Amino acid sequence: MVVNIVGGGLAGVEVAWKLLKKGIKVRIFEQKPKKFSPVHRSEYFAELVCSNSLKSESLKNAEGILKAEMRLLDSLVLECAYKNRVPAGKALAVDREAFSKCITDAITSFDNVEIIREEVEEIKINDEIWVVATGPTTDGIFANWLSNLTGGFLNFFDAVAPIISGESINFDKCFFADRYGQGTKDYVNCPMTKEEYERFYTELVNAQMIEMKDFDRKLLFERCQPIEEIAKSGEKSLIFGPLKPVGLIDPHTGKMPYAVIQLRREDENGNMYNLVGFQTRLKWKEQERVIKLIPGLENAEILRYGVMHRNTYIDSPKVLDEYLRHKKYENLFFAGQIVGVEGYVESAATGIYVGINISRFLEGKAPVKLPKKTMLGALLDYVITAKNLKPMYANFGLVDVKMRKKEKREKLHEFCLEQMRKFVNVLK
Repeated sequence: MVVNIVGGGLAGVEVAWKLLKKGIKVRIFEQKPKKFSPVHRSEYFAELVCSNSLKSESLKNAEGILKAEMRLLDSLVLECAYKNRVPAGKALAVDREAFSKCITDAITSFDNVEIIREEVEEIKINDEIWVVATGPTTDGIFANWLSNLTGGFLNFFDAVAPIISGESINFDKCFFADRYGQGTKDYVNCPMTKEEYERFYTELVNAQMIEMKDFDRKLLFERCQPIEEIAKSGEKSLIFGPLKPVGLIDPHTGKMPYAVIQLRREDENGNMYNLVGFQTRLKWKEQERVIKLIPGLENAEILRYGVMHRNTYIDSPKVLDEYLRHKKYENLFFAGQIVGVEGYVESAATGIYVGINISRFLEGKAPVKLPKKTMLGALLDYVITAKNLKPMYANFGLVDVKMRKKEKREKLHEFCLEQMRKFVNVLK
């Protein structure tokens, strides 16, 4: 029996990893490099597009708990992330290319894998097992076929931040620091005075944007709103949002700046930096003009411009069962952002879950459901039971345990990880 996986992203590779290690034959269909989506550039698997950060490692954070659970489940994505991390304070950030190459090398090292670099137009559902892991930018003929199969798509809009050359940063004006002095001074901070901020704000809200078909502000994803859209909600919205200066002291003045734009390293050597919270759909010439208004970035060399794209997902509660299988076809599984999760780690985690159950299916064992009182189990439960599914990422509100808010932050990880360890022991 061969398992066919459509898509070599974060979810697809986790499905493959679980199966390949069991000796199961896997066939991965990946359209790159013959065809790229509007946001993809690399031929490697598991390409990161919006950011190089996999968010916080802290166990006082829901994302940190999810990562810890995934490590118990033997995540390939996290294995390669830790091998190719770059300094980013409390966050787990990676060198994008090295990370994706690590995953690609791991998958292609198996003899029982076949890689087909072709675009799939439809799935002829037969006796073989199929996994749809095409991600949120699913388009073309396959998207039409999938829409017909699932009763139509749900959508939201997402955006990507620009990347600039590290050599073009003026460190006479910028400084390295993490908020409140916590961390290892991994972020570059561009401080602004009140006058500099007001000029930047005015130019930002009046800059020309790229028009998008059927664009609707109500469909913007909360975590990745374009900076210009945040700015339009009020003159001080940015200094209480992505440009907040709290916890940072400018060593040149000894004071907290009026506003701060932070840059996060994209690679180990600091050749490239990502503008944190600067997702945008400004026209490219406008991006360059506005970015060069930032103190220290007057000569910024933009290596990758910010873009916006439409993200697609299916109405999972109507279409999928509790194992992320199509309710009508038990040999058709779904994984990744296409099921309605949001975030790199969340997408990869669904692939682990699907890989576990496909493996059990082929071994003649009953599928298993994750405990609801794990972070991943709670996330999956939301995806398949929500009355009005919206893209969801790991958060404390998903896990139904009787703890006060402060207690949850301090102790929930102990509860979740104990539940996950018991689940892992059942799998052995």
